[in-house]
Amino acid sequence: MEVINTREGSWQDRLNSILARTRQVPDEIDEAVREIIDAVREKGDVALFDYTNRFDGFDPAEEGITITRDEMGNALSRLGEDILVPLRQAASRIEKFHLYQKEDSWTIKEDNGSILGQQVTPIDRVGIYIPGGKNAFPSTVLMNVIPAKIAGVGRIVVVSPTPDGIVNDTLLAAAHIAGAEEIFKVGGAQAVAALAYGTQSIPKVDKVVGPGNIYVAHAKRLLMGTIGIDAFAGPSEILVLADEHADARMVVADLLSQAEHDSMASSIFVTPSESLAQDVVDRCAREAETLPRKEVVTSSLKNHGICVVTRDLDEAFLVANTVAPEHLELMILDAYEHIGKVRNAGAIFLGYYSPEAIGDYIAGPNHTLPTGSTSRFSSPLGVYDFVKRSSIIGFTQQATRELGPLAVKIARAENLEAHARSVETRFKQ
Repeated sequence: MEVINTREGSWQDRLNSILARTRQVPDEIDEAVREIIDAVREKGDVALFDYTNRFDGFDPAEEGITITRDEMGNALSRLGEDILVPLRQAASRIEKFHLYQKEDSWTIKEDNGSILGQQVTPIDRVGIYIPGGKNAFPSTVLMNVIPAKIAGVGRIVVVSPTPDGIVNDTLLAAAHIAGAEEIFKVGGAQAVAALAYGTQSIPKVDKVVGPGNIYVAHAKRLLMGTIGIDAFAGPSEILVLADEHADARMVVADLLSQAEHDSMASSIFVTPSESLAQDVVDRCAREAETLPRKEVVTSSLKNHGICVVTRDLDEAFLVANTVAPEHLELMILDAYEHIGKVRNAGAIFLGYYSPEAIGDYIAGPNHTLPTGSTSRFSSPLGVYDFVKRSSIIGFTQQATRELGPLAVKIARAENLEAHARSVETRFKQ
């Protein structure tokens, strides 16, 4: 992991090069995803099954692609309480947290009798993409399905790839606990396209959420507008901001936990303490060699990791806000007292005993977070992603007579005469 110092003139250029890692989609991936989308739109199941056979190694036409709720329930009996207890506890905490996000419709009545308000309505059909295979993510099932259920989504369609047709029992158990009704054994860009357009087997949905690889993320990007999406998800990232009191072992453990996601993951360490910085960098190099995924971790740290030594703690927060990380750990004394300095972050972890990994699984807040510095304008996945809002406007004759002339003047200032006459017909009667 490279060390840079804010006292050096070129430090911002180096940091920007790290942040720019996911802003471009390679041409070959763009072309491949566009081809897949076009094929699924035109050929439906024929293309979907062909890509599934080609990429996942099983024939959906012979083996089927639907996993029912009964099959999810059967997975519970094949698993022990050592994993079912944590899954149920995680589901309970996720539900408890997300219940606070529910929005109510509201109206107000003005003195002139007009009614104004907002109606909150669940989305009718939502597709949820869950990475599958050997690296299945049951925690992601809980984090995506539970908020959708709380929001009252009419139909939740889960898709997840199953390489060689092998289904992960822990993922199925999590889906059952979360309340999923159906899972389709398809993945990749072809699954996103199927959700966007509908096929003979896959229902068309209104919005697609959930993480995936670069092919999945780019498919969502290209199909935005045909469907709603949650975000442009990129490789995972963490920024640990630490003071001189932080334990280097904890800092290193948290940086490595993010680096093991994949070689594109980014781990950034920011501190005003030069001695801590050097200790952490040295320990990262040593500890990486002891991990099962050491090649992935080493590549991530070398190419997308960086340590920034700042003049003081205030400058460290400026760096953190510039990065706008997915995960921000504040490993500093009285961390809660400094939370107001954070402007951009997907999730904020306070103090020395709040590792990012606890947020991945059991804390309760959603772990589907904005990546690639998009926390400057984006938020974590939540119940609000599964509803839509409609404005309510109900004017009385009195209200139109009072306010209509003002609307007419604005309409004519915009040279929209038909707009003006539309209002005038109401108060000239």
